[in-house]
Amino acid sequence: MENKCTVWPLPAAIVLAIGLIGGCWILGNALVDFKAMDRYVTVKGLAEREVPADLAMWPISFSAGGNTLVEVDAGIKQSRKQIIAFLEQQGLGSAEIMDAAPRIQDNQLYRPDQHVAQRYQAQAVLTVRSKDIATVKKAMSMAGNLVSQGVMLVQNYEFQPTFAFTGLNEIKPDMIAEATRNARSAAKQFAEDSGSHVGTIRRATQGYFSLQDRDQYTPEVKRVRVVTTIDYILED
Repeated sequence: MENKCTVWPLPAAIVLAIGLIGGCWILGNALVDFKAMDRYVTVKGLAEREVPADLAMWPISFSAGGNTLVEVDAGIKQSRKQIIAFLEQQGLGSAEIMDAAPRIQDNQLYRPDQHVAQRYQAQAVLTVRSKDIATVKKAMSMAGNLVSQGVMLVQNYEFQPTFAFTGLNEIKPDMIAEATRNARSAAKQFAEDSGSHVGTIRRATQGYFSLQDRDQYTPEVKRVRVVTTIDYILED
C-alpha cells in the first residue's frame, strides 16, 4: 500500500493562517467585550413631586323617616331639594351630581314588640363631583348650615370625601428623566470609588408610580413617587 502525503500550496497555507489569526483576534475581542459587559453597577433613582388634586368627590349622606314609604320618599326628595339649593349658593350649581338609591330600614321588623316613633328610616347619598377643589372645600366647611334647614345629615364612614389627581400621564416623562439622572449620579459615585467610569445603560426598569395623600390633614395635595432601577456598565 502506498502512503500519500498532501502538500498544501503556499498561498493556501497563508490564507489559512490569516484566517486562524483573524478568528482568534475576533474571539479574543469578543471575550474582552463580554468581560466588560460583566462589569456593571445596579442603582436606583428616585423622583418625588407634590401636586394639587384636580378632582373632588364629596358624598353627602342624609336620612329621612316616616311611618309610610310615601312619607319617607317625600322626606328624601325635600332634603335633596334643599341640598341642591345649598350647593348652588356655594357656587357648585354646575357640578356633576350623582344619586344613589336610598337604603330603607323597617324599624318595626327588628323591634316587633316595641312602639317606634317612625317605622321606616331611609338613608340616601348625593355625591358632588367637581374640579373646583377650593369651592368644594369651602362648601364642606359650611355643610352644617343644612342641619338648621331641617336636613338630617348622617356621618357615614363608607362614603368619605376623596380628592384625585388625573394628570399623572402629563408629568410621567419629566419624573422618569429626573429619576434617571438621580440614578446616574449614584452610579458615578460607585464608579469613582472603584476607579472606573460610567458607561452606557445595560438594563433599565421603570418601576411603578405611587400616588398618595401628602398627609391625613391635606388629602387635596398628593405626593407622586417613582423609583427606577438601572444597570450601568463600568468602564476603565
